[in-house]
Amino acid sequence: MTYSIVACDLDAGHWGVATQSKFLAVGSVVPWAEPGVGAVATQSYANPAYGPDGLRLLREGLSAEDTLARLLEADEGRETRQAGIVDAQGRAATHTGTECHDWAGGRTGSCYAAQGNILVSAATVDALAETFEATSGPLAERLIACLEAAQAAGGDKRGQQSAALLVVEKNGGYAGLSDTLVDLRVDDHLRPIEELRRLYGIHQALFGRTQAEDWLDVDEELGAELRERLAALGYDGELADAMRRWSGNENLEERVDGVDRIDPVVLRALREAG
Repeated sequence: MTYSIVACDLDAGHWGVATQSKFLAVGSVVPWAEPGVGAVATQSYANPAYGPDGLRLLREGLSAEDTLARLLEADEGRETRQAGIVDAQGRAATHTGTECHDWAGGRTGSCYAAQGNILVSAATVDALAETFEATSGPLAERLIACLEAAQAAGGDKRGQQSAALLVVEKNGGYAGLSDTLVDLRVDDHLRPIEELRRLYGIHQALFGRTQAEDWLDVDEELGAELRERLAALGYDGELADAMRRWSGNENLEERVDGVDRIDPVVLRALREAG
């Protein structure tokens, strides 16, 4: 009762999984990923061990195809399982057991594996694959677009309930100390993909990256505006300290780096604050 896509962007060093299901908290079971190693989706009477075991095999140097073969060989319930894997080189493999409920199947291509079960038709998996092949840009945004297209094509035969997005990058997460670039889950919602899109927008506002050349120099005039706006919000004192305290309270600290220059996203948030 799930569809998913595992994929990577080798140039960006991103690996990820996106999934939707008529199942509570699909993100707690299906998606697994490790930067420089690969990504795994496990579903349809899912065997959760496929996640950590699959990543371990990939880490040892096995290809996506060989990793999947090893997982299936060791699993007596293999014919009830469905899985997709992408490895460190972008090679992909997918499996749909003979006992998965119709419609069930998968597709692979360069840097992705798409699969689903209990679907309205094959069009859902086709939409995952075709959307990934036709899009460009950040992997997270492409994966959300894949889910949206898959749902529009029919989706899960039983309806919608939860969705999840996981994207990893080496040292790409919070404060450069985490490999988790995006980890968002909608555990129970009437329109989980729409809610996932909304949450991703908030995530990008707080933790996204604006290119350095697009940051603004803080000249005397802009500095005076910043001090005035911060003071009006109750953040008096030196500009650097006031900005640090305000951005921390607003969860925007990842977008602040001193006060000589300012991220336009931070400036907009401050102007909209009061």
